[in-house]
Amino acid sequence: MDQQNLKQLLEEVRKGDVSVSQALDRLKQWPVDNLGYAAIDHHRALRHGFPEVVFAKGKTPEQVAGIVASLQATSRNLLVTRASSEVYDTVRSVLPEAVFHPASGCIVLQRDRRKRGRGLIAVVSAGTSDIPVAEEAAITATVMGNRVETFYDLGVAGLHRLLMQREKLYQASVLIVVAGMEGALPSVVGGLVSAPVIAVPTSVGYGASFQGLAALLGMLNSCASNVAVVNIDNGFGAGYVASMINRK
Repeated sequence: MDQQNLKQLLEEVRKGDVSVSQALDRLKQWPVDNLGYAAIDHHRALRHGFPEVVFAKGKTPEQVAGIVASLQATSRNLLVTRASSEVYDTVRSVLPEAVFHPASGCIVLQRDRRKRGRGLIAVVSAGTSDIPVAEEAAITATVMGNRVETFYDLGVAGLHRLLMQREKLYQASVLIVVAGMEGALPSVVGGLVSAPVIAVPTSVGYGASFQGLAALLGMLNSCASNVAVVNIDNGFGAGYVASMINRK
């Protein structure tokens, strides 16, 4: 149950539209709903401003659907990451409103489309191959109530492409920059803008990229002081942190 729903319930009790026993029935699975294979944290939205996010990889489709069914009872917006089409088919059987984004593997329920972020989050990818991770970041930030704009295929191999977009990038409150190979793009972007830059290394690259380790180390050693780094392929983490920054 998020803060809005809890306030609404308390207001209904105050007005006498809902009895105390009815309110208790609504709250009986709050803050934790134990499904046996998962303990659903319904208190997450009150603490973090967004409900618990479901990481689908490693879970069966039925487990993901069970978690989603529990969460949607108390949450207006939901996000499932790293899902397959098989998982989506099962989730859709319990939540027909859910939308699947196959490029990123995200399943989204967005009943509340209010903007909670104060500014723009820009998501920049170095190459087309980095788009799945960038999309995960963009979708995460969007469903958390932010205005998001994407800028894809602006890598350092053709620096003029980035410079052509610099006026738009200057308008962002926070930027997410996704890159594989040597991971140089976040440092370049960090040198151009005054906003925080969240760097996301991807596992895109040839053998010496070591599945994203080269990009990760390059980003951690960035000489641009406004660059912070999340883990390899962690578009979700970047989108979540960017959203929290944008709400301040």
